[in-house]
Amino acid sequence: MGYEAAWDRQLVEHAAVVEGGDDCLIFVEHPPVLTLGANFHSENLLLSPEAYAGQGIEVIKTDRGGDVTYHGPGQLVIYPIFDLRRHGKDVHKWMRDLEETILLTLVDFGITGRRFPPHTGAWVDDAKVAAIGVKIKKWVSLHGIAINCSPQIHGFEGIVPCGIRGHGVTSLSQLLDREVLVAEVKPAVQSAFEKVFQIATS
Repeated sequence: MGYEAAWDRQLVEHAAVVEGGDDCLIFVEHPPVLTLGANFHSENLLLSPEAYAGQGIEVIKTDRGGDVTYHGPGQLVIYPIFDLRRHGKDVHKWMRDLEETILLTLVDFGITGRRFPPHTGAWVDDAKVAAIGVKIKKWVSLHGIAINCSPQIHGFEGIVPCGIRGHGVTSLSQLLDREVLVAEVKPAVQSAFEKVFQIATS
C-alpha cells in the first residue's frame, strides 16, 4: 500500500481508538518512499529530488519523530495504533517496549540484537535492522516500526538513515545469509507484541 494511503488508514484507526475502540496493529509494505520526520535535516538527503524521482522513490514529509528513513518492498512496516493510557501512559516506556518487540522478534530468528542509546531502534553489532519513529496524539500512537527483512538495501544509499552517520543498515536476509520474506516475519512480530503488551491479537 502506498505510504499516504496507509497514513490515511492510520488516521481512521486513530480516531476510533481515541473514541475508546480497540487497539489496532497494522502490517504493511510500501512502494519505495523516503519519509522525512519532524527532526529532518536536509543534509541527510544525498541526492536531488529529480534523482530520487528517477529511481522511482517518493519523498514525503510526515509528522513522526526522527529524521529521514527509507521504506520499500521487502521491509515490514508495523503501525501500532495503541491507547497508551492502557499501556503505562509513558512515552519513554512506549519506545522501549517497541524496541523490545523487535528484540524478541530477532530472537525467533536466532539473532541477538541490541539497543544503541541514544538512538532508537534495534541494532545488530553496529548496523540498524529496525527503525522506530512515532507520534503520540491524545495519548494514542501513530507511525511505528520498520523491520528490514529482504529490502532493496540500495534504497538507503541515497540518504543518511535516521540522520546517523558512521553506522549502516542491515536486514534479516543479510544476517542469516538467506532470503527472509515479510510473510515469515509477521507472525513473529505479532507474537512479540502479545508478549510485551500482554494482549491477544487476531
